[in-house]
Amino acid sequence: MKHPQKPPPYIELLRKCLSKSDRFDTVINLPPPDEYPHWDRLRYLTPPAGSTLEEWWVSIKMRRGAASKSVPLTDQAGISFRFALPDLVQAQLHEIDVGAGGSIGVPEPITNPQTRDRYLIRSLIEEAITSSQLEGAATTREVAKEMIRTGRPPRDTSEQMILNNYVTMQRISELKQQELLPELVLSLHRLVTEKTLENASAAGRLRRPDEKRVVGDNYGEVFHEPPPATELPARLRAMCEFANGRTPEFFIHPVIRAIILHFWLAYDHPFVDGNGRTARALFYWAMLHWGYWLFEFISISNILRKAPAEYARSFLFTETDDNDLTYFIVAQTKVMRRAIEELHHYIAQKTNEVREVEEHLRALNLFNHRQADLIRHALKHPLQEYSIASHQKSQNVVYQTARTDLLDMKARGVLGQRKRGRKIVFTVPRDLTERLRRLEKVARADAS
Repeated sequence: MKHPQKPPPYIELLRKCLSKSDRFDTVINLPPPDEYPHWDRLRYLTPPAGSTLEEWWVSIKMRRGAASKSVPLTDQAGISFRFALPDLVQAQLHEIDVGAGGSIGVPEPITNPQTRDRYLIRSLIEEAITSSQLEGAATTREVAKEMIRTGRPPRDTSEQMILNNYVTMQRISELKQQELLPELVLSLHRLVTEKTLENASAAGRLRRPDEKRVVGDNYGEVFHEPPPATELPARLRAMCEFANGRTPEFFIHPVIRAIILHFWLAYDHPFVDGNGRTARALFYWAMLHWGYWLFEFISISNILRKAPAEYARSFLFTETDDNDLTYFIVAQTKVMRRAIEELHHYIAQKTNEVREVEEHLRALNLFNHRQADLIRHALKHPLQEYSIASHQKSQNVVYQTARTDLLDMKARGVLGQRKRGRKIVFTVPRDLTERLRRLEKVARADAS
């Protein structure tokens, strides 16, 4: 990844504008550009008529400076990081509030106790895999899913990273009501990195002075040098105070607080390895802690993985332009909105698939009406168990008819069967929709 070009010195440009009294009034009234461009992108745009790029940049920086607020995070020179809330961020925040913070508009399968766990497990697996892939894990999605669903031990470091992330995400859901303490951050890092570090003792502890770490590429270019190890304990305590809402004294929107927490840990880079995964874990803790419960079902890493360079560049834009966190905030609110949209799209797609299967069942007449009723119920209630007695009562038929219905469905793979004491219960397979499609395919082939 190419390092972005640093902006020209703002103070020098401002002095130049101030020295031209006839130009200053014009400069401060130049229209702002769309989005929130860094100088590295602005330099390719055409400035407003009658002005230069440098004058446009002065105008932009003046507006941004007047609207920005500082946070307790500081760089190595002791200069605070700052952020602003431009219109595009406020628009994104509104969509996130509506889409993930309340209950209006939330898809029914998420609120249905019978189906919500299916989507929760899918999200946990998705985030575990993609967050690990962002850090270099190399394994296929199907293999990773099979490992988690079957509970088999990981075969290599990549699989161990994914399993660790999965366990960590489950743990975060349990910890969401707790305050963030340094000990909790260290325990999350231990979960994330267990059995994946060259030095196993580095899991769950801050890096030491002899473990200097820089963020760079394979060609030796350094993109970020984190604060010295001696500062880390104090910086970690300050980060937790911020995460818990004790600092600063003014209100910060919870989503913005979660995003800055994500950046903060990544900037301090307090661990030998696993900083990115831990930073994203803290982001999820913050979102759930502040009431954005839908984020249990959302994977931001799935979006970040599609444009990893943009993710990295948003860090660099912040560091190279006067510690302006707004670049990272703009990027992350877009990611969050897209992740919410993807969840809604996925659920709508799955709901349509179930509806199509129901329609095809009726059209192909593969099952009698009693069996078709049970299948429709099972598609909407995947945790349900059925018995001969319950089917007999629901359909108002004799015992033998109910038994024949269920055993036929078991024989065709539509239901599972197990014993509970002396009682036989019939269960809904996890892949019921896929099994019904296979039956449909066979029936169509036989008919042709």
